Amino acid sequence: MKLRSIIVDDSSMQRMAVAQLVNKHPNLALVAQYSNAIEANNGIKNNEIDLIFLDVEMPIINGFDLLESLENPPQVILITGKPDYALKAFDYDVTDYLYKPISYSRFEASIKRALARHEQTQNVSAEEEYIFVKSNLKKRKVVLNDIKWVEALGDYIKVVTNEGNIVILSTMKSFEKQLPQDKFLRIHKSYIVNLEKVEKFNSKNIEVEGRQVPLSRNKKNELMEALYNV
Repeated sequence: MKLRSIIVDDSSMQRMAVAQLVNKHPNLALVAQYSNAIEANNGIKNNEIDLIFLDVEMPIINGFDLLESLENPPQVILITGKPDYALKAFDYDVTDYLYKPISYSRFEASIKRALARHEQTQNVSAEEEYIFVKSNLKKRKVVLNDIKWVEALGDYIKVVTNEGNIVILSTMKSFEKQLPQDKFLRIHKSYIVNLEKVEKFNSKNIEVEGRQVPLSRNKKNELMEALYNV
């Protein structure tokens, strides 16, 4: 198993040092190096990345700002010269936290942790698949199978789950891209439903666990086909 990795650091010397460690490791494949968060953001969107080696202290857009901009980030190992960020790092669910200069033994320990986490993610059952969403300035883990439906609320959306409602600053279109198409369907301009939660429907409404959700007329045939394939 090789984790597809990128390095994001404004220091060319630091990128070189981390790249040497990555290239020596049999379970890592270096995909790209970026000197700033803007280039890194584009690279992450256009490539399948498993692991980011991310410097915290970068000008204009720092490491935490980059993580804030990613809807569903890969694993992250933060790299910094200061211990002050350790507590904040936990809010971003990072895999590990390395201090400069990085020793090989400490680097190896981080990679073991990343590999274990990657393997665990690969073995997660369908019922435990999840995404991360940002609500009230914090990242929250949402199990996909817990979602009943998603509802548009102006500039926000409301995710209705078994555990309660989560309000997120997002468009329906953007959030829909995070959901697996074989399990979720946009049945109305303002509603996305979990197909496995649908109990019955007619030409105007869908019933999801006893609640009525509106159905667009032009979506009925698509819904019937989607339910048939669930």
